This record gives sequence, structure tokens and C-alpha cells, in this order.
Amino acid sequence: MIKTFFQWTAKSPFTEDSTVLRRYYQQQVIEQQLQHDEAQITVLQPLQHLLDNLVAVINYQQRGAITQYLFPLPEPCRSLYLFGEVGSGKSMLMALFYEACPFQQKRRVHFNVFMLEVHAFIHEWHQQAHAGNVMLALAKKIRLSQLLLCIDEFHVTDIADAMIMERLFSHLFNSGLIVVITSNRHPDDLYQGGLQRAQFVIFTQLLLRVATIVKLDSKNDYRLTFLQDLEPSYHYPLNKAADHFVLQHYQRCTNFAPLQAGVLEVLGRKVLLTAMHDDVALTSFDQLCVHALGVVDYLQMALQFNVVILEGIPKLSAEKRNEAKRFMALIDTLYEHKVTLFCTAEVSPQDIYIEGDGAFEFRRTSSRLMEMQSAAYLHSKS
Repeated sequence: MIKTFFQWTAKSPFTEDSTVLRRYYQQQVIEQQLQHDEAQITVLQPLQHLLDNLVAVINYQQRGAITQYLFPLPEPCRSLYLFGEVGSGKSMLMALFYEACPFQQKRRVHFNVFMLEVHAFIHEWHQQAHAGNVMLALAKKIRLSQLLLCIDEFHVTDIADAMIMERLFSHLFNSGLIVVITSNRHPDDLYQGGLQRAQFVIFTQLLLRVATIVKLDSKNDYRLTFLQDLEPSYHYPLNKAADHFVLQHYQRCTNFAPLQAGVLEVLGRKVLLTAMHDDVALTSFDQLCVHALGVVDYLQMALQFNVVILEGIPKLSAEKRNEAKRFMALIDTLYEHKVTLFCTAEVSPQDIYIEGDGAFEFRRTSSRLMEMQSAAYLHSKS
């Protein structure tokens, strides 16, 4: 419906419409798909300004040399970094902006998927023994097909990612690529306490120079509003009732198929699962988050299964930061692919990981676990 709303008609390919984001937002409020929030309305202004800039630049570039001489050079576009609390509506505003951009050279991607692709490119580059700057080559490849890159849920907890940031994004910005980012943290607060953070600060300083920093100062967590229509899909604590919950849901989802161990194959590796039948997987926290798995494994799971039953999520201590990081990546991937998730856990989503490295970022995972129980999330699959 979003795409059909934005229609650009004029003599030039793209027409500036400085009210389109506001009008669409208000339409969504009228249709009760959104709740009016003045903080979100405020953030629409810099997003609309960037949208107008992008349209003006493209129109200018498509004019002939003589026509360009007669018109003033458009204002240069600045990238944009939008941050705010979990559930405040950042991704929704990003989606609204992205769909409104009336050109094809654009991409919207989750940060985890983007970094997975970056590491895959680097690995292939070295495997083929290419000469030259791998980051410059990757930046050129991205820029070749994209004018606008929107990255959702930007967060850095891995030193390998941290060391890549400045080297890659300096080339992306120099190429003229416009980047729009959403994150829970201000750039200065990214990668807090991480190894070799002094090198990462070079990236944050670059970001502050080239991007407009916008805070979504909403006090609401709209994901929590879904609690009123929770489905019984998250059970705690871990007890006999939890065991019954797992068996009941597996039998219901598979029409009483037998419990037979399964194997998920990922790039030649084998990930053992407790049971699998058609598009339903029964697995455990230990199988997916204690072993050294990553986004590529979770992505394959999300692509292969429509239903995942995950048992035995423990309360995590600060010493379990690696397990917490894997669990965050797992939930992000399942959420992005709208996989139906049933869980058993030791504690409530809010209490799984409350202190230790990455505990702030884990709040997004807790929020998503709650949203994934809702009828609204389940309906979004269709």
C-alpha cells in the first residue's frame, strides 16, 4: 500500500513534494495503523529535507549541460543518522522515507545482513588473491548500483566489524553514496568498552562530519502495546509445564509428526537440530547460541523454516556475553524474516541479559521477543 501511495507525476522524472511524508504519516494515523506522536512528526522534517535534496540532485543531473547552466546547483545531500530508544518508531520512519524515494538506485538492509555481505566480499577477495584496496573495491561495487543505502538497527559489538567501519565508510561517503542509518545509540556511544575502541572513534568522528544526527525523542515503546494481544508463544520458567509447552506446539505445528533429529546444512557445515519436519524446526538455546554459529547460520534457518520452537533460554550472566551476542543475532534474523517463534525460558524477555557487554543493545532483543508474541507480528507474515 505504501508504494501505491507515492506517485510522482510531472514533466521531469521526479517531482519534489515537500509534504509527502507528513501526509502519508497522517493517513496512517487516520487509518489507525499508527498512533500520533509529536516526536515522530519532528523527525519527519529532516527526512523530508533529505528526500527533497535527493530528488533535486537527480533532476539536476538529468538535465542537459545548457539547462544545468541556467539552474542553480542543488544543495549537497548529507547522510542521516537517526537514533532513539527501542520501539520508538525509527524503523517505521525509515520505511516511510525509503518507499517515498522515487528512484530505483536504493537499498534497505539490516545491519547484520549488510556486515555478513561485507565479510563475504572480503573473504572472496582474498581467496582470489586480488590486488589493491579491498574496501575501495567494495565501495565501488555498492555505489555502482546504489545512490541511497538505508541501514537498519546499526550496532557494533564485534571488533572485526569495528575495524572495518572507518575504512569502508570513508570510501562509501567519498563515492557520493547517501547513507541513512537507524540505531539505538548516538554515534559517540557506539561500541562502548569494545577492544581497540580508539580506532573505532575515527569512524564516529567521520560520521559526525558527514551525517546529520537526529534523535527520535519519543518516550513510548510501541512494541509494548502489542502485549494486549499476546499469543501464548513464550513460556517461563523452565519446568515440566515448559516441556509440555514444547511438545504440544511441535505436535500442533507438524500434525503430530514424530520427533526426529534433523540437520541444517550451511556452507558445508552441519547444524544439529532436536527435530525438524517440513518447515518446522525444534531446537535449543544450546544448539544455536552456545556453539560458534553466526548470522549466516541463522539466515539459512530463517529461509528454510517458517516456525522455530526454541527451548531452554537461560538467564545470561555477564560472562555469557558471546552467547548473548549470538542470541541477539538469532532473534534479529528470525524477526526480519517474520518467522513464527515459540520459546521456553528461565525468565521473562526483559530479564534474560540485564548486565554485561552488550546489555544495552540486548534491550532491542527483549522488545522483539515480546513483539514476536503478538497477533500484529503474526499477521505481518501474510
